[in-house]
Amino acid sequence: MPEHEDEEEKKNPQPEPGMPFPDPEELSKKLADFLKTSFGDTISISKVQEGFNPFMQTPGGESHDLRNEEEKSEDILHFDYIPRDIKAHLDRFVIKQEDAKRALSIAVCDHYNHAKYLNRLRSKDPSAAEQVEFAKQNVIVVGPTGVGKTYLIKHIAELIGVPFVKADATKFSETGYVGADVDDLVRELVRKADGDVELAEYGIIYIDEIDKIATKGDMMGRDVSGRGVQTTLLKLMEETEVPLRNPQDIQSQMQAMFEMTKGKGGKDTINTRHILFIVSGAFSGLEKIIEKRIKQGSIGFGADVAQQDSEKVLAEELTTGDFLEFGFEAEFIGRLPVRVVCEHLESKDLFEIMKNSEGSLIRQYEKEFEAYGIQALFEDGALKKIADLAAEEKTGARGLITVCEKVLRNFKFELPGTAITELSVDGEMISNPAAALQRILESAAAVGDSKLLGELTAYRRKFEEEHGVRLIFETEAIAAIEKIVSGKNQSGLTVCDDLFRDFQFGLKLIQQNTGRNTFHIGTEAVSDPDKFLSDLVVSSYGGSRPAAGEANV
Repeated sequence: MPEHEDEEEKKNPQPEPGMPFPDPEELSKKLADFLKTSFGDTISISKVQEGFNPFMQTPGGESHDLRNEEEKSEDILHFDYIPRDIKAHLDRFVIKQEDAKRALSIAVCDHYNHAKYLNRLRSKDPSAAEQVEFAKQNVIVVGPTGVGKTYLIKHIAELIGVPFVKADATKFSETGYVGADVDDLVRELVRKADGDVELAEYGIIYIDEIDKIATKGDMMGRDVSGRGVQTTLLKLMEETEVPLRNPQDIQSQMQAMFEMTKGKGGKDTINTRHILFIVSGAFSGLEKIIEKRIKQGSIGFGADVAQQDSEKVLAEELTTGDFLEFGFEAEFIGRLPVRVVCEHLESKDLFEIMKNSEGSLIRQYEKEFEAYGIQALFEDGALKKIADLAAEEKTGARGLITVCEKVLRNFKFELPGTAITELSVDGEMISNPAAALQRILESAAAVGDSKLLGELTAYRRKFEEEHGVRLIFETEAIAAIEKIVSGKNQSGLTVCDDLFRDFQFGLKLIQQNTGRNTFHIGTEAVSDPDKFLSDLVVSSYGGSRPAAGEANV
């Protein structure tokens, strides 16, 4: 053998016949050494662990390989909702948008009823199931920002128990080199389903800002963020097989290779036939395209479409041709047969959102103040003022956050650590928050022991959780408890447990008699708890049950 061939063989020894394939750790080390020798420290790979699958990992790192289990996918195939059920659920969270809720409820029911029927048919006659034709009820939602588009889809997915993935269209490209890979949307469903591929195949993919990938017909050159993304998405929206592992992910591909050598192998693709696609966008300028078309068709008839409400025009006159004029491919729009238009939110709608929605922003602010030991009570006058200011922002429900944060920011900073345990938010406070805060601070004496406030907050929270009754400690009561704490050298929790050990029985009785569930704790309750409680119980038998709006006083 020539000498140079012998040296080459020493550098790159060939495996002997029958030599076992190296384990993952050894192969990872060899590959890492090769990359370092060839390219330096600029390229490296992560250690591949035995049995690792990136799609079976939860955010906390716990593995949940459920691909061979059928419980979750079976649940969705027992879908038994009717459109009215879904709309009733959405009504709890989303204010207004009646037409949108109806259209979405019908589309979802049609989609999953078909999936259930097809699965039943497949179990009896697979060949007959393959011949069934069905046009998917994919949806396109048109509406301004902050009107509840994402909220609608999210709560539908939660109700029916399927994984839900949301993404912005602007982050994707047709190849994945410029932006993210569109196929990763489908793979993300698997992660949301804790690795259950069958459940992921019945998930919902929601793509926002879809109007941003519209392209004009006169655009020159290659467009990787517009027309190309439309082309890639339309394949997914019909029926295709998406590889479970990204071909550009070296770690996933190595894992696939290891499983093949060990005779392992599960389902390695995801079918998109039963994945429901919903896209949305603001589509600014679409109403002008519609109005222009209507005017051209109404010449000589004196039509004055400029006076028509733009939302009414969108809802009643929107056609496929308008989307094409906006810059979408005909094939892409054809995959979205259900068209939904969301309405603009006015001041009265924003008030209803804060007042009656189960996901009201006001509940969030109440919890934030509660964390500081302060009970925030929002009066209707304050909610109406906040709604008026938020409407001026012209960002829908998002304007509520902008207004509340601006008005209440300094209250969150100044009030914690003072004797203030209750904050009444009224219209005057919203109109002039600086003056209202100054008045509150002037009337409140600072509490020397912030630890006591934290203990009282913990006691109040525990009492409410266990007994369903809310306690509010007045400033004088806090000062009285502080004296007891310092005199007995006990914690605030211990003192409260001792003072109010029988309160749950008496207050629950009062709650049954009157419907009242909030009680103010003043100095008399601290100085003589038994008499305070006894007087309340006796008076509860003589009074009448308060009206619903007066129950928490």
